[in-house]
Amino acid sequence: MGDERLAERLRARGLRLTAQRQRVLEAVSALEHATPEAIGARLREEAGPGGAAPDTSTVYRNLELLERLGLVWHTHLGKGAPVYHSAEHPHLHVVCQSCGEVSSVAPDLLDGAAERLAAELGFTVDVGHVALSGTCRACRERAGSEHP
Repeated sequence: MGDERLAERLRARGLRLTAQRQRVLEAVSALEHATPEAIGARLREEAGPGGAAPDTSTVYRNLELLERLGLVWHTHLGKGAPVYHSAEHPHLHVVCQSCGEVSSVAPDLLDGAAERLAAELGFTVDVGHVALSGTCRACRERAGSEHP
């Protein structure tokens, strides 16, 4: 995501592009699915010893702002903190309950279910926040090979 798009959305709200906002957005894009703590750790690592890196509360505040601007989304993949990812490429998540692997899936996978929810309940699905829980192929095959 370009700095111009971030700067444009910030200016529209009377805010300015700060180095911290830019660095948090870059970390979200680089890490793909990361908790605020992992984003903070990356920023501290990038800053190096004695370098300036935002504290965890600053990371959270910047993530909340970036989400309000429509630049990032958060998803709860299970227990613990949400993960953040770029809103540039909408996708839903499938999470293996056994090994914890997270895969991204095209949002149209849920088109039929989303249409039904809209027709029957007037409910609109926000795919950027969807995480489906189950068991991945590798874990299913491993479990199958353990039982003759």
